[in-house]
Amino acid sequence: MKSDSEIERDVRAELQFDPDLNAEDIAVSVKDGVVTLAGFTRSYTDRLEAESAAKRVAGVHAVANDIEVRLPAIDQRPDPEIARDAVAALKSQLPISHEKMKVIVKDGWITLEGTAEWQYQKTTAESAVRKIKGVKGVVNVIQLRPAVQPTDIQRKIQEAFKRSAELDANRITVEAKGSEVILKGNVRSWMEREEAERVAWSAPGVTHVEDRIVVSP
Repeated sequence: MKSDSEIERDVRAELQFDPDLNAEDIAVSVKDGVVTLAGFTRSYTDRLEAESAAKRVAGVHAVANDIEVRLPAIDQRPDPEIARDAVAALKSQLPISHEKMKVIVKDGWITLEGTAEWQYQKTTAESAVRKIKGVKGVVNVIQLRPAVQPTDIQRKIQEAFKRSAELDANRITVEAKGSEVILKGNVRSWMEREEAERVAWSAPGVTHVEDRIVVSP
């Protein structure tokens, strides 16, 4: 098992290795396998990429992202302009369901409100506005309200786990209560844990996933 100092070394190396990330102002600390990222980046996408890079490192149990986004003057924009672009992005990516969503912008931070029938619509909405020029962060509070309650969610998720080449379905258990799902078990990496959660969210009608999966290489 890796020590905290070894994990910290590997996270720093992964940040430097990523060609799309300027990590010179990012600080890394590790305690009991939990990585804390601090400092600042010059874009919101860099902040997210730094978090993704840390999660890729073996031995990482969790990541606390405290990075601040400090936009260069050339990238700063008035909130109304950001809001207009965000609405346009939602219309482009979600031509049917965007009408049930609302965009609020304050100091460069976008808050997404409203409702969606499927989890993919909620995640697509967030992805659509992340890269808009001037955005410092995104808060996604869109609520899931399935038009039809699904049946046998547990079986569908288990079958999806078995189809996935990235998951060992025998190490994960699924509990379903209505539209809410609880995942338990052990996986070998943080990325495998995230994949299990992603697959569970993809099941029709799921409104909540509680991920209790433990990373134990």
